Amino acid sequence: MAEKPHLNLAVIGHIDHGKSTLVGRLMYDTGAIEPHVIEKYREEAKAKGKESFAFAWVMDSLKEERERGITIDIAHQRFDTDKYYFTVVDCPGHRDFVKNMITGASQADAAILVVSGKDSVQAQTKEHVFLSRTLGINQLIIAINKMDEINYDEAKYEKAVEDVSVLLKMVGFKPGDINFIPTSAFEGDNIASHSDNTKWYKGPTILESLDTLKEPEKPTKLPLRIPVQDAYTISGIGTVPVGRVETGTMKKGDKVIFQPGGTTGEVKSIEMHHEEVPEAVPGDNIGWNVRGIGKNDVRRGDVCGPADKPPTVAEEFTAQIVVLQHPSAITAGYTPVFHCHTAQVACTLISLDKKLDPKTGEVKEENPSFIKTGDAAIITVKPTRPLVIENVKEIPQMGRFAIRDMGQTVAAGMVISIKARP
Repeated sequence: MAEKPHLNLAVIGHIDHGKSTLVGRLMYDTGAIEPHVIEKYREEAKAKGKESFAFAWVMDSLKEERERGITIDIAHQRFDTDKYYFTVVDCPGHRDFVKNMITGASQADAAILVVSGKDSVQAQTKEHVFLSRTLGINQLIIAINKMDEINYDEAKYEKAVEDVSVLLKMVGFKPGDINFIPTSAFEGDNIASHSDNTKWYKGPTILESLDTLKEPEKPTKLPLRIPVQDAYTISGIGTVPVGRVETGTMKKGDKVIFQPGGTTGEVKSIEMHHEEVPEAVPGDNIGWNVRGIGKNDVRRGDVCGPADKPPTVAEEFTAQIVVLQHPSAITAGYTPVFHCHTAQVACTLISLDKKLDPKTGEVKEENPSFIKTGDAAIITVKPTRPLVIENVKEIPQMGRFAIRDMGQTVAAGMVISIKARP
């Protein structure tokens, strides 16, 4: 049987609006988690006087297990609908969320935005919507959750829909194209089946909505780009880099180059899941053997591309960023670490060019003296050592990055122009 198409799904929204419970419920309703597992959590939760947390507990205890390095049955991070199989990019706080979303492999194809019908739009709701837009998510489903806590009141639901619509318009989504669904993740209303509690609602359930998402087109027409995750030396074979194909295709016999080092060679073989394959396409995790490269020629953070369309090495670049959290003001000269695909390179902000209104993207101030948490800005950046990065308009998969400092993600952004290394 052919594998169903795969989508990465982010579940976003303000803290305590029911994200974990919704994910737990989806897992349960699609059979990804056995009923007895939920029962066990329900008993534990009840004993602690937290009955409503059973589904959330599933997610949280899995998260703890993940953090303790216990391997978990893959089902817990994946669930199937009739049409697709989904991997949930669990987004607890936005710190992990941003990092996960930017590191490429977990680039979400779609998101469910969870908004409490009781509290409506909150600060983090705004931030997550804006961020998902900046990071290139363009398919959204909106769950107006906790309907049980507002007695399934249609007027309150409509008010929340209106609030969220205003927010979506600000960042350029068209609310008319988006499904809004009244849900109670705790009670299971409109998640997998239509609820008698919302007879006034005629639209799809969450599961039905997920099946109307479009499969992202594989960017096979773009030039080949494979960020190197690691490189192994295998006796009798030579150097074998491994990584995930972001764009383009690679075939045996292709002439490739590794940037920023500039070493070139010919692809001898491509391996996926321990089997040799004739070609690799976007999304494939592969190992590839290249004639002509030694073990010191390639390392994590390098990018492999066609010799005739090599990956761009930036001398400096201009980017649009959103500052998510920073304890003080950011000024020119600041040199944090940029995480872009598999590379981590310290880069200096050589100038702050424009401060933007994060809601509309309009210029608020030219050459601001500083930017702070919540600001959007256009900046000019100089990497402290060679960095491969692309213009987001040309190769979006290679043009987004996270800025980290002090153990947290301080900003997220995308490259709008590049002055390439001569």
